[in-house]
Amino acid sequence: MKTNETPEGRSVRLLRVGEQVRHVLSDILMRGDVHDETLASHLVSVTEVRMTPDLRHAIVFVKPLLGQDEEAVLKALRTNTAFFQREVANRVRVRYAAKIKFRADESFDEGGKIDAILRSPKVARDLGEE
Repeated sequence: MKTNETPEGRSVRLLRVGEQVRHVLSDILMRGDVHDETLASHLVSVTEVRMTPDLRHAIVFVKPLLGQDEEAVLKALRTNTAFFQREVANRVRVRYAAKIKFRADESFDEGGKIDAILRSPKVARDLGEE
């Protein structure tokens, strides 16, 4: 039992465990360990894993290569959630096996929108005056 664990220590641990989970899931997907046609035919990036403070839940953000068939890939990942949870529990040493939820990573889309706004003639004109 850690009696004087700081908030910074907890957040570092959350990041570390999240990164371990991300590596395990990426490895499983890269090797093709999941017997699923949709996942076998798509390259899927695990972009981020956010752990809850109690390490019992993991939100896994994924993006299929080029964003192709995102809904089908998410459905396949969700169908195989039990397999992923079992593998993560076996490879990442924490007290409880984390419940995994897969979500589409929208950050790439947001970045594209911001880039388009910054390149718009109106904004470019305003930025050019400085």
